[in-house]
Amino acid sequence: MTEKIILHSPQSRLEGKVSLITGAASGLGESYARLFYKHGAKLILADIQDDLGLKLSHELGSQSSSFVHCDVTEENDVENAVNTAVSLYGKLDIMINNAGILGSLTTNIVQTEKSDFERILSTNLVGVFLGTKHAARVMIPNRSGVIISTGSVAGSLGGLGPYGYTCSKHALVGLTRNAAVELGEHGIRVNCVSPFIVTTPLLNTFFNVDDEGCEKILSDMNIDWMSPENVAQAVLFLASEDSKFVNGHNLMIDGGFMALQKI
Repeated sequence: MTEKIILHSPQSRLEGKVSLITGAASGLGESYARLFYKHGAKLILADIQDDLGLKLSHELGSQSSSFVHCDVTEENDVENAVNTAVSLYGKLDIMINNAGILGSLTTNIVQTEKSDFERILSTNLVGVFLGTKHAARVMIPNRSGVIISTGSVAGSLGGLGPYGYTCSKHALVGLTRNAAVELGEHGIRVNCVSPFIVTTPLLNTFFNVDDEGCEKILSDMNIDWMSPENVAQAVLFLASEDSKFVNGHNLMIDGGFMALQKI
């Protein structure tokens, strides 16, 4: 079967860049991958969803993307994903720490199981730590690179989600700032994005409905929501030279939600 070749426009903002995206097979990660592809990036798609990841990689084309199985809670998997990027393309320019889970949906601390709490932290926080660590390992010698992690407004407020999820997203902001201070000296920028409500498979799981059902629930609750593509545009900005002086920043993508909160 002949692969479809799409020529990138002269305005491609990531031409020649190599990007590794965790949790790339669906949701936000898939949107990041599709937009980065349109802007000329070479992609390593990392996920535990092998079928979806391989399907996306095939769609984007073997010249532009490769899939690697990666459980971000396993350091060997993360190290292998980074090494794969360097092996295939000779470098890693952009690391996107996107893989994440909600875990148990209970917001009652008495009912929250220790094992579930630790499982969420292992994916949402330790996974980001490992991605940042191994990206830095190959970026430092080149004295350049961009690391971006997917956070949440739940990382700045309480009461918006389960304990494990909220704690992991709060800690992700601290990890981002700490890494930005250290790695900035090596020409590496480290930032995160914090969306409010995004229609993704993760949110569908939260409500236990499909896409249409999720949007109906949000509409009935009179809550504005955004698409994964909206968040991807912000991540593209942070990944490109347009944001070359942005480092250690937690970019809120919330339609002004945080501005409405009373102190």
